[in-house]
Amino acid sequence: MSRRRATGRPAIRGAQPTNIHQVNPAELAAAVSAAVAACLDAGDFAGTRPDEVVIERPKNRDHGDYATNVALRLAKGAGRSPREIAEAIAARLRTTDGIAAVDVAGPGFLNITLAAGTLGQLARVIVEAGEAYGNGESLDGRRINLEFVSANPTGPVTLAGARWAAIGDSLARVLTAQGAAVTREYYFNDHGVQIDRFARSLLARAHGEPTPDDGYPGEYVDEIAAAIVAKVPGVLDLPRDDAQEVFRREGVPIMFDEVKTSLVAFRVDFDVYFLESSLHESGAVDKLVQQLKDVGKIYFADGAWWLNSSEYGDDKDRVVIKSDGRPAYIAADIAYAADKRARGFDLCIYLLGADHHGYIGRLKAGAAALGDDPSAFEVLIGQIVRLVKDGQPVRMGKRTGNVITMDDLVEAVGVDAARYSLERGAIDSALDVDVDVLVRRTNDNPVYYVQYAHARLSSLQRNAAALGIARTAEPDLALLTHEREADLLGALGEFPRIVASAAELRAPHRIPHYLEGLAGIYHRFYDACRVLPQGDEPATPLTDARLWLCEATRVVLANGLAMLGVTAPERM
Repeated sequence: MSRRRATGRPAIRGAQPTNIHQVNPAELAAAVSAAVAACLDAGDFAGTRPDEVVIERPKNRDHGDYATNVALRLAKGAGRSPREIAEAIAARLRTTDGIAAVDVAGPGFLNITLAAGTLGQLARVIVEAGEAYGNGESLDGRRINLEFVSANPTGPVTLAGARWAAIGDSLARVLTAQGAAVTREYYFNDHGVQIDRFARSLLARAHGEPTPDDGYPGEYVDEIAAAIVAKVPGVLDLPRDDAQEVFRREGVPIMFDEVKTSLVAFRVDFDVYFLESSLHESGAVDKLVQQLKDVGKIYFADGAWWLNSSEYGDDKDRVVIKSDGRPAYIAADIAYAADKRARGFDLCIYLLGADHHGYIGRLKAGAAALGDDPSAFEVLIGQIVRLVKDGQPVRMGKRTGNVITMDDLVEAVGVDAARYSLERGAIDSALDVDVDVLVRRTNDNPVYYVQYAHARLSSLQRNAAALGIARTAEPDLALLTHEREADLLGALGEFPRIVASAAELRAPHRIPHYLEGLAGIYHRFYDACRVLPQGDEPATPLTDARLWLCEATRVVLANGLAMLGVTAPERM
């Protein structure tokens, strides 16, 4: 019996079927939930039906195929011992088609053994589902706006921006897999002090002058400045202020296009590119400020207008209109949040960098001040990422001179390795990306390890075809009884739950770690279980069953890599 509590495991919700013909944890959880409901209806014990049942795979095969601690969780409310409750549930489960045995162990754990062939049917389910296997319905009907990267258009996408690009895109894929309608959005801060500094930098470099102390250095600034001089003859003869405005007008779109080109090459396609300047030009910011004045949520003090954000959980009140009459950043931020809600999104997720913790309180305070629900806005704070080579941090980028860019990383290791490495770490944890590891074609390179497993499985199917062996329409999957086959089937059954938890917890890094574990389980299966006949040996029903199992494994690896935006090569 597995006596570990399933802490940190995703909840399995829903309970309708009581007959099991192919098992994954969700279907088994539904059967357990139905058995609990039957016990409650019959008065076997008191209490309420749990809204979640957690199923886990025991480490020891002697403890059955699956285990649950549901009886321990029900005991307090029922006023009975966990073992008594477990015995009652076990009696109901033993009548469930597809379950061979249910044992009660320890203080009240339920160990469940499936009928021969029941677990094996999962291979067929996976193959027939294809790309849809792993998808769920937990977010059906939700309209989610997911904003990520959102860097100022004053330079190429940095390494930190690359991390948010990879994680944000993967999170969008995972949320979509759970039924959400996700809009990927990039907010371009093309208004304010940063853009002024960028324009001054372009103008200075065009004149051959040093970069201003607060400006942007790097070859890319020289390149853009030269392009503007070529496009607008005589620009350097204009008065300084007029020339700077030309460099602003022409330079920002050029940088904008470079950023978009880099993102597309990184397999990140945004549905919406939203310009901060549009909020000011459309009057949305002025309208927002007036609305806050009308409802008495901002006040005048020390020559400025302040949002009373401390009343809504922020650590202090925030300036909305500065003493010089110009709006502070928060004015556009709140107007932008209101714009998202007006577009019909019921959840707005922001993926921001490590220096944006203060943004959370003021964003939610602004929403509350407008009478909106602060819980409709969710902010994920990412941590720093470093590029490491030869054991030392890489500090200098090729075009920027002072920062590593997404293009630098892609040039060094390729898109697949770059994305995968950036997605392996939890969003809120610092990350080191080791270039030396990612360029190796060995098993210590995690992306190679997973992709090689997929390629090996693809090769297996080609070899079977070369031998004239094809999967039959009616495989005898009850033959999949070897311990390594059961391990592989159990791991495959976990995939929908991994995806669901990645969506619920905003944790796409769970998927690469799952894939690496699955690849390892597959390699151990392949070493222990011969799939194709050798020499003059004929193919057997077991050959057929194992080919179905291998194809199911290939499907899951491909689906998992797709959720990461990483290719699943057929040859390596």
